Amino acid sequence: MPGDSAEENPASAPAKEESKTDDKPKEPKEMKAVVLTGFGGLKMLKVQSKPQPTPGEGEVLIAVKACGVNFLDLMLRQGVTDNPPKTPVIMGYECAGTIEAIGEKTEGFSVGDNVIALKECHCWAELASIPAKYVYKIPEGMTFHDAAAIAMNYLTAYIILFDIGNLRSGQSILAHSIGGGVGQAIIQLTKTVENVTLYGTASAHKHESLKPNVTHLFDHGVDYAQEIRKLSPEGVDIVLDCLCGDYTNKGISLLRPMGRYILFGTSSVVTGETKSFFSFAKSWWQVDKISPLKLYDDNKFLAGFQLRQLLFRENQHEYVRQLMDKLFKLYTDGTIKPVIDQVASFEDIAEAMQRLHDRKNIGKIILDPTIQPKEKTKNEAEAEDRAKSDSEPEESIDSDSEPEEIIKPDVKPTEIAKSDTKPEAKPKPADAEAAAPADAAPAATADAATEEPKAEETPAEGEAEKTEEEAPAPAE
Repeated sequence: MPGDSAEENPASAPAKEESKTDDKPKEPKEMKAVVLTGFGGLKMLKVQSKPQPTPGEGEVLIAVKACGVNFLDLMLRQGVTDNPPKTPVIMGYECAGTIEAIGEKTEGFSVGDNVIALKECHCWAELASIPAKYVYKIPEGMTFHDAAAIAMNYLTAYIILFDIGNLRSGQSILAHSIGGGVGQAIIQLTKTVENVTLYGTASAHKHESLKPNVTHLFDHGVDYAQEIRKLSPEGVDIVLDCLCGDYTNKGISLLRPMGRYILFGTSSVVTGETKSFFSFAKSWWQVDKISPLKLYDDNKFLAGFQLRQLLFRENQHEYVRQLMDKLFKLYTDGTIKPVIDQVASFEDIAEAMQRLHDRKNIGKIILDPTIQPKEKTKNEAEAEDRAKSDSEPEESIDSDSEPEEIIKPDVKPTEIAKSDTKPEAKPKPADAEAAAPADAAPAATADAATEEPKAEETPAEGEAEKTEEEAPAPAE
C-alpha cells in the first residue's frame, strides 16, 4: 500500500547510506621510503610517506629489513646513469627481507620466506613489490644485513673474476678501489684460487686495514703503473677497472700477453656533489681509441660488464640465479663474509651517501628501515639548518609535484609576514627598529627570512620592500 511504502523509506535510507559507505575504496596504507625528488645534490633525497605497493602477477611483496647502498645509487642521484628513471622515484637497487604477500601466478615462494631481491629502483622502502625472477631465497643463518651486502657486490666480483677474467692459479690481478664493497668481495673470492698476486689501489686512510689481505697496495695519487712494472716487468694478467678515464689507458698498458682488461664501472665521472658535464666528457676523452688490430698484435683482451644491463635489459636472470646459488654455498661454507662499513637509518641516507662519495667506506654501507635515526650533535643540527636555509626553494620542497613559487604575484609581502613568518624569526638591529615605522617591521622581517631572488620580484614589489635603511647612499 502507498502508506506502507512511505513508512519503509525512512528505515531503508540509513541502510543504503551504510552500503554506499562500505563500497567506497579504502585509502592505501602508507609506508616510509627514500625518494629522489630530482637529479642533483643530497638535498634531492627525501624520506617521504608513500602508498604501500601490492604484488602484481608474478611478483612478491617484501617487508624490507635491509638495503644496500652502491655507487650506482650515487650516480643515479646525479643523473649520470644511462636511461635514468623519471623523478620523483623511490631509490635503491637491492634489498633483503621477508615475503609478506604473493601475487597471482607466482611460484617457488611462500609467505615468510627470507629473501634477497634486485630491482631497478624502488628498494629503499619499508615494502617493495618485486618480480619473482629477481628474488632469491637466502640460506639459513644468513643475516639480512649480510644478504643486502652480497647481492650486487659479490655477483659483480664473481662474474668479472671467473666468468670473464678466467682467473687461474699463479696469475696476477690489479683491482682499483679495493677497499669498497666490490673490492672486498674481490679480495675474498681471489683467495679461493691458489697463488694469486693481488695489486690494489685505495685511499691512503684505508691501507692499514687492507694490507693484510692485499699483496701490494698503492695510493691513487702515486704512479702505481710504474711501481707495478718494477715488481712485475711483464705486467699483470687481469685489470679490474671501476674508474674509467685515464685509468683505462694505464690498465691496458699493464697487461701482459693474453691479459684481460675488464671495465665494470665509471665512478671517475663523479667528482662533485652534482653532475658535471666537464667531468663526464673528460673521463671519456681520456680513453684512447682501441684498435682491434692492435689487440690482435698484442694478444690482449678488452671486456665490459654491467650487472644492471645484464639482468634487467638482457634478461639473463637464470644465469644470475645460478651464480647466487654458488655464492650462498660459499657463504654457508664460511669462504666469504661481507664486510659491512656502516648501518644507517633511512633518515641518515644523506650522511651515508656522502661517506660513499668521499670514498671513506671500507666495505658495504647498509640502510636499515627498522632502526632509529642517529641523534645529531648541536653542531650537526645547526649545520643542517643552515644548509636548509641556504638551499633554493625548488630543492627544499618536500613534494612529489612540481614546486610552486614561494611568493605568488597576487600575494603581498605583508600578508606573508602576518600568516607565515613571525617577526622575531630574524631580529633587526635596535636602531633600525627605532627608525622604521611599526607597521613596516613585520614586512621587512619577512623579506629577510624568505630572501626571495630578485629575478622573481615585480617592480612594484621591489619598491614596496625597501625600508628607510635601504635607501641609496649619497654619491661620493
